[in-house]
Amino acid sequence: MKIAIPSDKGMSFYWWPKLPSVSGWHQDKDSSFHYSVNALAPDNSTFSNAETVIYAKAIYKPRDPEVKSIEMLIARDKKEFLTSVPSVKTQEVKPLITADGKQFKSFTFFPNGPGSWERVTYGEEGEFFLIFTISSRSKSGYDAAEGTYEKLISLYKE
Repeated sequence: MKIAIPSDKGMSFYWWPKLPSVSGWHQDKDSSFHYSVNALAPDNSTFSNAETVIYAKAIYKPRDPEVKSIEMLIARDKKEFLTSVPSVKTQEVKPLITADGKQFKSFTFFPNGPGSWERVTYGEEGEFFLIFTISSRSKSGYDAAEGTYEKLISLYKE
């Protein structure tokens, strides 16, 4: 989804994957624009106060020319994540398949102690790299929402 909104500084452009509706979750529009992601929160929560959130972003390839492939994007993300949170354990997990049959690589980032439990899934379409993330403040919150995250990606199509 491409959105352009006029502001006092000119036009503000937003790109993010258009996500399918998933029962029990809604888009938090204010957070979506604030963070430049398609931000989802469980119903009766906001993106900022929910225990577990899901979000998706699109990186416009011409705006990030040093990244030439999805593998380069994944390597950069993992390096940045491990630099900022060195105690996290990362592991490649089963890829997720979209409604168009595309296979997206998926990784978990789990803390060794307190921290965020995350799964990040990477894809590509046209001039965009796509990144889908589930992030939870607890393992139990992550476990409860992981099926929804997988379903959301299985329903996603270009």
